[in-house]
Order: sequence, then structure tokens, then C-alpha cells
Amino acid sequence: MVRINLLPHRQIRRAERQREFNLMLAFAGAAGVAIVFLGSTILSSKLDEQVNRNTRLEAASANLDKQIAEIKELKTQIRNVLDRKQIVENLQVNRSQSVMMLDEISRQLPEGMYLKALKQQGHLVTLEGVADTNARVATLVRNLSGSEWLQSPNLVEIKSATVNGLRQNNFTVNVQLKAPPSPDDELPGAQKGGAL
Repeated sequence: MVRINLLPHRQIRRAERQREFNLMLAFAGAAGVAIVFLGSTILSSKLDEQVNRNTRLEAASANLDKQIAEIKELKTQIRNVLDRKQIVENLQVNRSQSVMMLDEISRQLPEGMYLKALKQQGHLVTLEGVADTNARVATLVRNLSGSEWLQSPNLVEIKSATVNGLRQNNFTVNVQLKAPPSPDDELPGAQKGGAL
């Protein structure tokens, strides 16, 4: 007798394959969701870390900008203080220069002449005066050229004039002030390298 299997084995096998496929599909979907979630979490943490890094860099940059501004302000203040110090030193060095200059001019002025005006612009001194003769003006120029405080006398003009029946010579002389010795030159150790 022939036996016939009437059970639907192909349908059962197909149903098993379908179930295996559905399980694989569900597993692949779960794995895909897990990978996407893990990737987004990693990217989010890296993004937060980079944002924190950028915030720290911006804060450090703002702090450095503030420090640079303070340094510029300090440099300006230092420059102002040094300028004031230089002015005070120049005043200290040139303090007695006017007195010495007037004393020197009065010593070098020959008899028979007097000064009407004296002007100073920087190191240039202009003398305007009246002399009895041209020879006295020449003597004044010679005396000024040998002075300790004055140098390079230059006769600008000399004019004859008659005042109250007396003949006079109006003159103008320019002379340069010599630079005063610096305080370093006056120190005893500054002579030829100083003592050892």
C-alpha cells in the first residue's frame, strides 16, 4: 500500500522561513536603531565638547584682548612718565642756563655799548643793541667766539643812526648756546673708563 503524506510540509517550511526572515529583519532593525542612537549620542557628546571648547577659547580670547588693552594703557602711561621725567631732567640741567648766559653776555660786552633786546629761541640767542663805534661791535663778536657758554657769533646787521646829535650804531648779533655738559660727564668715574 502506498502512503501519501497529506501534511502541508512546504507551507510549514515556508512559514518557518518567513518567521526566520521576520526575526532577522527585526534584529537588523533593532541593530540599526541601536547604531543610529549610539552614533547620534557620540556625535552629540562630541558637538557639546567642541561647543565647550569654543566657549573656553572665546573667553580666553576676550581675556587676552582685555590684557592687551591694559598693556597698551600701561605703555602709554610709562611713555608719559618717561616724557615727564625727561622734561624734568632737561629743566634740571638747563635750570641755571639763563643766569649763566646773561652773566656771560654781560662779561663779554665791551664798554661803550648797551643792549636793547635779547631774544632766545631754542639754542639761538639774538642780541640787539647800540654801540659807539663799529670796532666795539667787532670786539663783542670776538669776545663771544671765545666764550664758554656761547659759540658761533654771527653779525646780522649794523646801521648808523643819529640820536640827539650823537652818532650811534644799532647792531644785531646772533649767537648759539653751547650744550651744557651732561651729568654723566661730571661724574669722577666717567673719566677714561673710570677707576678699577
